[in-house]
Amino acid sequence: MRAWRATGRLTVHEVPVPAPAPGELLVRVRACGVCRTDLHVVDGDLPVHRPDVVPGHETVGEVVAAAAGLFAVGDLVGVPWLRHTCGSCRFCVRDKENLCPSSRYTGWDDDGGYAEYAVVPADYALRLPSGYSDSELAPLLCAGIIGYHALLRAEVPSGGRLGIYGFGGSAHLAAQVAIAQGAVVHVVTRNPAAQALALSLGAVSASDEAPPEPLDSAISFAPAGELVPRALAALDRGGTLAIAGIHLTDVPPLNYQAHLFQDRRLRSVTSNTRAQAREFLALAAVHRLRVSTTDSPLARADRALLDLAEGRVTGAAVLVP
Repeated sequence: MRAWRATGRLTVHEVPVPAPAPGELLVRVRACGVCRTDLHVVDGDLPVHRPDVVPGHETVGEVVAAAAGLFAVGDLVGVPWLRHTCGSCRFCVRDKENLCPSSRYTGWDDDGGYAEYAVVPADYALRLPSGYSDSELAPLLCAGIIGYHALLRAEVPSGGRLGIYGFGGSAHLAAQVAIAQGAVVHVVTRNPAAQALALSLGAVSASDEAPPEPLDSAISFAPAGELVPRALAALDRGGTLAIAGIHLTDVPPLNYQAHLFQDRRLRSVTSNTRAQAREFLALAAVHRLRVSTTDSPLARADRALLDLAEGRVTGAAVLVP
């Protein structure tokens, strides 16, 4: 089969179809999202966990070989970022498996979906909501799930004012969930196309300027540390800023009075639990989300990743066979 590997850059190879281990599913890839985390893996921003790994952790696939029990041949499943936790550490036993020290991740520790076939432990594969195309489902599996986790971490009060910094694949989904839950959403982005998308989805404002009113909560999706002081300064008393990325450039010095005083909180976001993933996909089944995608053939995965890196993608980028 054809697969792309992170070899210091993204390179295509002919490799054997992976053989599923006991308890794993073999899936034929029908779509795979291109996530900014893939860019961090390829560029070396994240430490190498598996040399020459196949990136891709927003994979929609059809089961072609199944372990007994959870799934059957022909089922459509999602292959997400989280693919293993120990189940017994102090984090796992208190429903915080996203913090498990033994966690493993698709497209970082094990090969992912920038390929024609992939394997996934059946216990970590996800059932998918109906009513979406394969391309629309793919971004839900990380962009959507992580955006939902970030929304939980931001603790938006009922009817609260939420600021979103950066507006790509994850942000445009989180914004819709927040709006459906009654939040007033303000988007901060330099990209005119992203501004237009945000307004079309129901954001009250979208510009590169500070939000027009104090914020109860904020989420920064951009991997830019220089946005942190700006977002903190826009918070009202008691507000919370959640940083949604796995990688962030250095944060400039903070001024206690301007950025943190008056009970403001700064939080990071680390992966997700399977329970959160299922909660989000259940929400996506009830609230039909508009998923903006730019589709590219698998053969042009390198170009799709470059387009994402250089800001030429509005919404989410997806690879298709």
